[in-house]
Amino acid sequence: MKSPKHLGHKPIVSVNDYDKVDGMYRNNTDAHALSIGWAQYDADEISMKVWRKRKHWSSQSEELPLHRNLDLTILLLHVLFDETPNPDSFLVKAKTLFSEDQEGGIEEIKKYYQKNKSFLEPRLKELRELLNKMK
Repeated sequence: MKSPKHLGHKPIVSVNDYDKVDGMYRNNTDAHALSIGWAQYDADEISMKVWRKRKHWSSQSEELPLHRNLDLTILLLHVLFDETPNPDSFLVKAKTLFSEDQEGGIEEIKKYYQKNKSFLEPRLKELRELLNKMK
């Protein structure tokens, strides 16, 4: 399914038919497309969106600014690889890294990663390859 062009978020580039490649949820998900486009909350901002649909496009479709998507990825990688962020990291500046580790939650994230490694690791490797190409 293609990302809609008639709603608030205006896709510039999309991953259509995402439901067929949605990790462990492939072929059984309501996430039908991913896009990067003009944000619905501010027409001058670019955001990323997960398009969810059952009978209609869902109000639970998520739209995040680019920096928040990157920040979440950075946070996840710090957790998975037990990396201490450098002093310039936004995580250190925000003073929140691991502050919510209640009842072994970080270990649960790591277990989840191990359980789903076959879906997650190829994506992380692709991310690494792309980041290595940055100059």
